[in-house]
Amino acid sequence: MTELIVRKLRFAFASAPVPFVWNQANPAFSSMANAVSFLAVGFEKMIGSMIPEAMPHITDPGVAEEADAFVRQEGQHAMAHRQHVKGLIRSYPGLKGTLDKVIAAYDDMTANTPLKYRLAYTADLEATFTPVFKLMLDHDDTLFSTGDDRVASLFLWHFVEEVEHRSSALTIYDAVVDDPWYRMRVARSIFTHVMAIIRLVSEEFNEHVPLADREVDAMSTFRIHRRKKALLQRLPFVDAPYDGPFANAFSHLPLREQLVALGGVVRSQIPGHDPAHEKLPALAQEWFDRYEAGYDVTRWYTASQESETARV
Repeated sequence: MTELIVRKLRFAFASAPVPFVWNQANPAFSSMANAVSFLAVGFEKMIGSMIPEAMPHITDPGVAEEADAFVRQEGQHAMAHRQHVKGLIRSYPGLKGTLDKVIAAYDDMTANTPLKYRLAYTADLEATFTPVFKLMLDHDDTLFSTGDDRVASLFLWHFVEEVEHRSSALTIYDAVVDDPWYRMRVARSIFTHVMAIIRLVSEEFNEHVPLADREVDAMSTFRIHRRKKALLQRLPFVDAPYDGPFANAFSHLPLREQLVALGGVVRSQIPGHDPAHEKLPALAQEWFDRYEAGYDVTRWYTASQESETARV
């Protein structure tokens, strides 16, 4: 039996405007996380089409059950991120076109790539999540706790569930394709595609969200771009647009921990690697325990404060 739990959570994004810089202490991280929300809608829509296509090829009932729970978890993520994105679109209508482009890119992948490529895409990307999200969750005090609780709680939920189903996509890939070397061969094209989506969204943030609202150049995620654009802006004969200052969302995190996360990403693509053996963030188990106890995880940082106030 699968151990995955499908949790249906809603984050009240319609109750008040959704700020673009939802973590005032870290505008660059706010922008990057917003871009992930756009990507999540398209990527998880692709997963929603892929798993039913893969199901007839899965002969192990246990894997089939895992695949069903996996796709239903991802469907919940897609709905929640769509609500976050809708909140941003209400303030910046031009971002509707951005979302359409992201969805179209993944619809094109569904229509024009073989099933084994999409399974490899999902397995490769999902394998990176545990080391990357561990870095973020280990530093939730600066990356999440100081921000809008709806957005922060959305990402905490999504990230801990990615940790929970960290081996699911690889298990499904192995059951259908069973070729670890193919997954490794196509990894470069997969991550090129992922970064192209993030780049597209970031460029459109610069176009559709006023600098006064985003506070930084949304392309800050891309180190090479930061260096190239800064150089062009210093050249008198080049008309390089100024889209705001550059910032590093993770500059305050210990370098050693960043390198450990990077090593985990590289290791995740090696044939024979099993995400089940990755070191997990402590916050993930705390989140699962609180959810089981009935805590309002949609307001992770404020629900306990309100409970304390009510008791007083």
